[in-house]
Amino acid sequence: MRYFAWLLFFVSLLIFGSVYVRPGDFQYVGLIPFFIPLIWLANLFLFLVLALSWKKSALIPLFALAIGYRFAEITVQWNLTDDSEQGLSVLSYNVHLFDYKRRLGGEFDPNIFSWIQEHPAQIKVFQEFYQDYTSPSRNAVNLLGKENDKEIYYEIIEGRPDRRSYGLAISSALPIVNQGKVFDNKKTNGAIFADVLYQKDTIRIYNCHLESMKINSENLDDLEGVRANYRQTLKKLHQGSLYRSQQLDVLEQHIINSPHPIILMGDLNEIPYSNSYFRLSRNLTNAFEDAGKGFGFTYNRVLFFLRIDHIFSSPNLKATQFDTHREVDYSDHYPVSATFQLID
Repeated sequence: MRYFAWLLFFVSLLIFGSVYVRPGDFQYVGLIPFFIPLIWLANLFLFLVLALSWKKSALIPLFALAIGYRFAEITVQWNLTDDSEQGLSVLSYNVHLFDYKRRLGGEFDPNIFSWIQEHPAQIKVFQEFYQDYTSPSRNAVNLLGKENDKEIYYEIIEGRPDRRSYGLAISSALPIVNQGKVFDNKKTNGAIFADVLYQKDTIRIYNCHLESMKINSENLDDLEGVRANYRQTLKKLHQGSLYRSQQLDVLEQHIINSPHPIILMGDLNEIPYSNSYFRLSRNLTNAFEDAGKGFGFTYNRVLFFLRIDHIFSSPNLKATQFDTHREVDYSDHYPVSATFQLID
């Protein structure tokens, strides 16, 4: 058992260390972090077995658990927060073109607009934002902007500006004094920013939608589907991690050059065990880690155990509240919201 414990220990070190290697530096390294929860639980199980048997070798998996403590911390949280505390409130939502239910075989549900309008967040960012000037009921810029007493910055990624298009949007109850595009891939992904006045300060808000995983989750519903599609799925995961790493290079440089404290939100398509997540965590704090509860899964499909929608902030913006709105099923993502206190 001692030899197995040492083998598991060294395998754990390799897997834990994969988060510090960029996908472009080593082929398929971006897939290894998916095994981190399994290897962490394997060490926990082995520690319990050896400890109950009064074996000194129990120290080996215990040491591995200590080295990998950070992964437990980013997986589950149970922070005690005060819901009445005031501050800068934000919301991020991948709205799936506001048409998720119809695409599942139902009908367009306008309640998605009602829910967004009624949510009290001062800043709201949207990915896969669909704009239709030909239909009042689908005119999202008007519904979430002027009609909702908000300023709105909408950046088109693809479509006709005078008719139908989709892209990224930032809605703000606070004055927007500057705005712009960071990048886009001319398809569905990109990043934009808006500088908003908050109290006597200016806060830069980033809305990001990094390269999608492009996993057809319906094909993974059963064992036969997994067997038939696993190679294609692995290839897509690898390519996606490469593209996201490149996009993050651009985004990181933009953040470094920001003259203001920042809040970065969006559908990053990255699990917490990824190289991209750890790169962002070097200089930014994650709102879920500071104020979240539970696992915070944000994906509303078969692969329900994914947390890929995130809110990061500068260290002087402290998250005091964080929520994953799993009761809201208008999209294939759940909205996430947070409240921040600006620390002098």
